[in-house]
Amino acid sequence: MSEVVVIGLGQLGRVFAGGLLRSGHTVVPVNRGDDMLTVAHVHPDPERVLVAVAENDLHTVLAAMPGAWRPRVALIQNELLPRDWEKYRYTEPTVISVWFEKKQGTDAKPLIPSPVAGPGARLLCDALTAIDLPCREVAPGDELLFELVRKNVYILTTNIAGLKTGGTVSQLWAQHEAFARQVASEVIDIQDALTGAVHDREKLIAGMLEAFDGDPDHGCTGRSAPARLARALAHADAFGLSVPTLRALAA
Repeated sequence: MSEVVVIGLGQLGRVFAGGLLRSGHTVVPVNRGDDMLTVAHVHPDPERVLVAVAENDLHTVLAAMPGAWRPRVALIQNELLPRDWEKYRYTEPTVISVWFEKKQGTDAKPLIPSPVAGPGARLLCDALTAIDLPCREVAPGDELLFELVRKNVYILTTNIAGLKTGGTVSQLWAQHEAFARQVASEVIDIQDALTGAVHDREKLIAGMLEAFDGDPDHGCTGRSAPARLARALAHADAFGLSVPTLRALAA
């Protein structure tokens, strides 16, 4: 029976751990405060190492990852882009863009199938399928990049626009479409700068709307919305982008 290390047992980490157990794997948990090198000494050859920590902890974990585990890493964070793992010289991690929501006390709720790429894609899809969460494999490179940017556009647009509008994603589009498009356009400007690529804006908007249709009653904002706006503006400043709509919201 193959071992899968799961670093971070929050809401998402527990969902994946449950799917991995259901699909026949042994799960080796790494909790906050555990020493990864000590765990790696006991479990030096896992099939995959799933990094399920909070976004703010990702870079700390990637920098400290034991050498034996680095080729097996799988990433599931929001606001994730290739620059995040390339900074630490990870060459081909498994990456999944998670399109289900898990809140305390409720079952995981899928919006659309979660796309996954990389050497561990089949393992993660099997794990999610085992617990009735839809998943699909995509190609590394441009196809994966589009999916990561699409998720970022969804999260950042709804969170940031929702700071002004409140309400649900369906209400955002039905009642504030022009404003939502302005926010999305500036978010895409930032994503283009961060990735060094020019993305198909209408395709990204269509991808965002597909997710809106998957859960029309999804609330726009969460506790992390102000931090997401602050991060977006920091990126805009770094690249000299004007993003007037985002700056007006911050003001």
